Amino acid sequence: MPVEKHSIRDRATVGRFPTVTFGFEEDAEEEKEGSEENNAEKENACQRWLRKVCPCCYPTPNEEDVTDTLVTGIDDLDKENEANGGKPETGGDSELDELLLKVQSIDLMKDKSGETRTEHHTNLYQSDNFIIRRGQNFKMWISLSRPFNPNTDKLHLELKTGPVPTVSKKTHVIIPLVEELQDDRWEAAIVKQDDKRIMLSVNSSPTAVIGRYQLIVETDCANGQAVSTHDPANDIYILFNPWCEGDPVFMDSEDERQEYVLNDIGRIYYGTQYQIGERTWNYGQFDDGILTACLFILEKSGTPASGWSDPVNVVRVISAMTNSPDDRGVLEGNWSGDYSLGTSPTVWSGSVEILKEYHKNNGTPVKYGQCWAFAGVVTTVARCFGIPCRTVTNFSSAHDTDVSLTTDVYLDENLEPIDYLNTDSIWNFHVWNDCWMARPDLPAGNGGWQAVDATPQETSQGTFCCGPASLAAIRYGQVFLKHDTPFVFAEVNSDKIYWQKNIDGTFSKIYSEKKTMGHFISTKAVGSDERNDITHLYKHPEGSEAERIAVETACSYGSKAEAYSPPTAQDVSVEVTMKGKGPEMGGDAELTIVLRNSSSEQRTVILHSQVAVMYYTGVHKATVRKDNTDVDLLPNEEKILEWALVYKDYKDQLIDQAALMMTLSGRVRETQQVVATQFSFRLRTPDLVIKPIGKAVVGEKMAVEISFTNPLPQVLKAVIFHVEGLGLLTAQKINYGDIGSRASVSLTEHFVPTLPGPRKLLASLDCRQLTQVHGVTDITVEDKKSNGAL
Repeated sequence: MPVEKHSIRDRATVGRFPTVTFGFEEDAEEEKEGSEENNAEKENACQRWLRKVCPCCYPTPNEEDVTDTLVTGIDDLDKENEANGGKPETGGDSELDELLLKVQSIDLMKDKSGETRTEHHTNLYQSDNFIIRRGQNFKMWISLSRPFNPNTDKLHLELKTGPVPTVSKKTHVIIPLVEELQDDRWEAAIVKQDDKRIMLSVNSSPTAVIGRYQLIVETDCANGQAVSTHDPANDIYILFNPWCEGDPVFMDSEDERQEYVLNDIGRIYYGTQYQIGERTWNYGQFDDGILTACLFILEKSGTPASGWSDPVNVVRVISAMTNSPDDRGVLEGNWSGDYSLGTSPTVWSGSVEILKEYHKNNGTPVKYGQCWAFAGVVTTVARCFGIPCRTVTNFSSAHDTDVSLTTDVYLDENLEPIDYLNTDSIWNFHVWNDCWMARPDLPAGNGGWQAVDATPQETSQGTFCCGPASLAAIRYGQVFLKHDTPFVFAEVNSDKIYWQKNIDGTFSKIYSEKKTMGHFISTKAVGSDERNDITHLYKHPEGSEAERIAVETACSYGSKAEAYSPPTAQDVSVEVTMKGKGPEMGGDAELTIVLRNSSSEQRTVILHSQVAVMYYTGVHKATVRKDNTDVDLLPNEEKILEWALVYKDYKDQLIDQAALMMTLSGRVRETQQVVATQFSFRLRTPDLVIKPIGKAVVGEKMAVEISFTNPLPQVLKAVIFHVEGLGLLTAQKINYGDIGSRASVSLTEHFVPTLPGPRKLLASLDCRQLTQVHGVTDITVEDKKSNGAL
């Protein structure tokens, strides 16, 4: 009967792939298929024939025996022996070698400076592994035991990743040999032949699973089949590809790709909306060992490798695995102020040390992190995998605990805060990430930047992770779109509602602030160290009709939809302002309270003020001062009240970010109008001054001088300096000792640069009395060769 022939392209099929969500488990079908594939390789016909011919020389092999090539398809030799009277033919291994087409070696041309890694934009990875991006062509040389004959010989490649490689899950890829390559699919073609060597040009799928693949080559000729042995040195690392239009992470701006994928250093912003601070962060996504550590994180998540083709799934896993509460992820969060069992979160200057420690200790969470450290690690891992990512800071960031999409402040009958009820908080600043990708799972228009937050605040589908949430959905209040859009919306655009306790124990809404959350949302600018304000991507202009519609739309899906009410007329307002950059650590804090009466009648305001030391997360630590006063306002008068907090009143209560918050509340005697506002500020810390000493040349010793002046009228105890710089020196901790009151000190650190080009050296200081002290300097390192030529 005629033999049915199938197109060779059918062999490239990798099967259907259902949507994979975080926490999905591999099914039993994969294990069955994987088991059958593994059993097929344990013993083949050639081995059975040799054992039959000479059982003493070729006993039954152990499962651990390894051969260079597995050979199949020699069953017909048994029949030939029978025709010769049962006598085996001589010749041994050499005769078999002549019969088969065997792979002698594979050359992936994986040099960092070679054509493939340069074209794939993976030449910056400090690794000799073969690292490529999906959806892009690559080449390899294969040396065979004899010249390849395209008329009689066949060949295909196989790639396997994950614990149970399966064709239907795209974790076992069969790459056929074709005459002419087509884009967007796994195929290979011979483009050059040199005697026994052939060069293959291989096209990869733009939706391939990312990760580490094992490579084998299977050959087939008239005399049988041969399968090359897996060599770990030829493993292929496949990443997302923002340069490929078929990849969901495609980004069409080269400047943005250079910034959000290839830049290994950045800025992270902190402080308050009135006092924005900045610090440099070493992402180090190309550092030796970081790609391995990042893949370790994916594997440790326990999620199926089949889901790693979708950036939505991958960033969700990254968000979950960067924190530790439910899956022993990378960083353990700590906001207590006691970091004696680990490293203070303010000490870290980059992600490399954190990720390497996590990998080295086989997945033991690193102590400790806070929001900027979580976000810095996410940027490193995402960029390492090829997902465009940036670190984002939101000032006056709400933490909504009851999905009301409002931030609620509860006051007692005397208009003083009821601390145990005020579970919603407003962080002075909060740092998360934006990741760039298409969102085919959402309505059109929701692709692009997606908010991803790894700080463990609330659970999402039972796991401490957040996002990806479309910035477009957040901007328009479409909180019904996944993932975790309501939480991010509340962070940047919730109304602040004040409730007062009634005599019967119930609460009444007495005031609302509509412009409190989400100010100066910041990220590093493309191509420079300037701050780029991206607030407009998260929300419409404050007070505009579009912004109010977005708030109303979002709140209609919240747990307190009835709390929203139209604005009411008010003729007295209160505002708190601050001069310049604000107070410095060790000095008095001075603020200005401005009361305005816009009516044509006199008003009297009964004003209550309270100042508290706060964690930067908005959690109350201690009240340091309370005041009550009556303020008379003439018609259309603006009255200015000067307010000061002296150092001795707050010095024993400060923690970490030196954050304080003033709460003002009051009632207008004539109209019963309520006025209220909260103002957060911080005490600025000094910078470390870093001065390079000597010429910076690769391989030659140089030094830097680090200077610091203690701003406090007290001794700093057990001071630790932390110094690091990509391509300059690995992270170092220097136990300096005590620094006297108002004293100036300096220290010199020697090191040998390892990489040429523009570099940044970072330093930070930490002790119990003073944190968030850091500095950075630019160092341009010359290549040793070019320096010698001069």
